[in-house]
Amino acid sequence: MNAPENSRPPAPQPELRRRDFLGRTAGVAAGAVLLDTLGAPASSAAQPLASRPVRTESGLVSGVPAAVSGVTVFRGIPYAASTAGKNRWRPPQPVPSWKGVRKADTFGDAPPQASTTLTMSEDCLNLNIWTSARSAGDRRPVYVWLYGGGFSAGTGSDPSFDGSVLAGKGVVVVTINYRLGALGFLATPELSAESQHGVSGNYGLLDQIAALKWVRHNIAAFGGDPGEVTVGGQSAGAGSTDMLSMSPLATGLFKRSVAESQVRYPSDPELRYLGVSLREMDTALQQGPAYGATKGAATLAELRALTWQDFTDGASLKDETVDTKSVAKPPLFRPVVDGWVLPAGYLTTYEDRAQNDVWYLAGNNLDESGAVPETAFDYWRATPYPDRPGAPPVHVTLDDYVSAARQKFGTMADEFLALYPATTDGEAALASNNAIRDNSRVSTYLWGKAWTKGADRPVYTYFWTHRPPGPDHDIRGAYHGSEIVYFFGNLNPATQGWTDQDHEIADTMSSYLANYITTGDPNGHGLPRWPAYSPSSPTVMEVGESYGPMRVAPPREGRLLEAVLRHTGRLVANGSGPPPAPGTGGTRHCGPPGKGCRRDRRPTKWMSRAKAGIAWSPASMRSTGRP
Repeated sequence: MNAPENSRPPAPQPELRRRDFLGRTAGVAAGAVLLDTLGAPASSAAQPLASRPVRTESGLVSGVPAAVSGVTVFRGIPYAASTAGKNRWRPPQPVPSWKGVRKADTFGDAPPQASTTLTMSEDCLNLNIWTSARSAGDRRPVYVWLYGGGFSAGTGSDPSFDGSVLAGKGVVVVTINYRLGALGFLATPELSAESQHGVSGNYGLLDQIAALKWVRHNIAAFGGDPGEVTVGGQSAGAGSTDMLSMSPLATGLFKRSVAESQVRYPSDPELRYLGVSLREMDTALQQGPAYGATKGAATLAELRALTWQDFTDGASLKDETVDTKSVAKPPLFRPVVDGWVLPAGYLTTYEDRAQNDVWYLAGNNLDESGAVPETAFDYWRATPYPDRPGAPPVHVTLDDYVSAARQKFGTMADEFLALYPATTDGEAALASNNAIRDNSRVSTYLWGKAWTKGADRPVYTYFWTHRPPGPDHDIRGAYHGSEIVYFFGNLNPATQGWTDQDHEIADTMSSYLANYITTGDPNGHGLPRWPAYSPSSPTVMEVGESYGPMRVAPPREGRLLEAVLRHTGRLVANGSGPPPAPGTGGTRHCGPPGKGCRRDRRPTKWMSRAKAGIAWSPASMRSTGRP
């Protein structure tokens, strides 16, 4: 892999070069005396934090050496109290303080979910920290990671999220747990009546916000800078990042966002079946009691009397109220537009310019949302596969393809079928695959256009194209989540036969990420140039297999997909198109009387207004064709 060198001057300091595992160090003025968190003199600052306890608001914790030399990891630090008993379906409560030194050498319990391998309990609100800082005075940038899993699975202790490499590059990494499934997103009238805000259903998001507040108050003791926090996640974690970027409760708690997969334009029909779609409050309040009835519980007291094991079925439950024009449905338990945590859905928030003013880095993968390598079509055709979100389109017949196009694109279906033609079942599968990939890039690009109209900060978008090695290399391709270990630099030799190219890619991607977390710009000396998003140029940064701007779609296909995504609402109004994704369009839930709704808060400064349409000119794009 011969990546082109950056042709412009290096990014503003501090920048991180590839293979720079030394991190940043803080200068100390002559004669100054620094105190660590225990009051020891600055002479101890030369030692890793693993050599001494660190004081948090709740008590002292001690860490252990991590996988990278000079990095200390603190595992299983509680950031909130147990969610069992009376705390079930309540906002996270303060963690009780402890005496002595708490050993943070073991990961805490994972949130309850359908798993046979994890140690789980409702005392699950804990976090993990990786740092190479020597003292609180180092003030290093912080990266808080939110796992994916459709809001029904996941844990911050997953080995893929090990923060050792990023910590070695000068970043303090934090991974957290948050409540999932029914325990994280149940809404009922009784729960709303119990809340001083008159709403319910977003406990998992409240956990994430509580963790960010813990970071704000405590991370300096670990050498982190509470004013330089980036929040990142993948899949449902990426959706969480976007929701936190829209929540007034998270205002000021972080400066930058990273969203790996599932950030889409609000009118994208594909959003309807994803976990990052949002429920409306009225619907959620009907679904909660109905779910309780399946457990034999008619009241909140009866629900709280059940064990947590009674609520681990969330992954298998789908929201049948959403008309997706297919059997694919979003998960039943997912975030809610409640007027408090989330005052409005995506599109309304963007149109009102009510989102928090944060930087953004976001993108998608070549082989996700149903797309698979064309060379694997025969394999997938011979493999039974459930008809669910992300199912490969290889089983589609020509009749199915045409019918789905007419349902999804309404009056624009004929134009779509002309641009993605098919005369046989095999051609229909290939056309579907190509359309999925084009739609993914166009949707993320249009999301960037909507986002930047109400934000003052730059956006960087990407498209991940590298296929990891292994026996399923040609079957899964650059699959959903395959980029994570490269961004974190975690190429575990026990899991794959990693090549020199893989290590080079991991070094490049983790350097991009560390630079972005540090300065808001992924670029650095020795890295291929990553241009910032521009609303007038329909390109996205290809990363992984090669590096450089690539067009989001061929010109004619791009114009069509933009028109479809922009005008879904109009098609629905005319009765000729698909329904919008719940919680994405014109709904604004303002909560109890007197709480009000947020409106426009700022003018756009960083980026000039773009015209309504994208100039789909091939002259401005590197013509790569479809990957």
